[in-house]
Amino acid sequence: MTAPQLFAPPSAGDWVEVPGGSRRRVVLSLPELMLVEFAFEAGGVGALHAHPHAQASYIVEGAFEVTIDGATRTLAAGGAYIVPPGKVHGVRALEKGRLIDNFTPCRDDFL
Repeated sequence: MTAPQLFAPPSAGDWVEVPGGSRRRVVLSLPELMLVEFAFEAGGVGALHAHPHAQASYIVEGAFEVTIDGATRTLAAGGAYIVPPGKVHGVRALEKGRLIDNFTPCRDDFL
């Protein structure tokens, strides 16, 4: 069995294009927790969706319209949000930006 990766250099993870004007890279992953970076072009959309994972997201740069369970807020760099498991959520990039998402447990569909 391979030891888990505990550290990641800035170049870690391969970028994957995501429909709607964004791309993502898995930075680190354990079965219990995953760290993922998303990069959005202005106007890019993370379509409304739900999953069984808890999600905590931090806005590194840019500004986003964030919708969680029917409530929408505008958040900019330095802002954050949490999505409880099963809640419908999505984002729209008001300008070019990046999000750091944490999922628990790991999103196997991203691997």
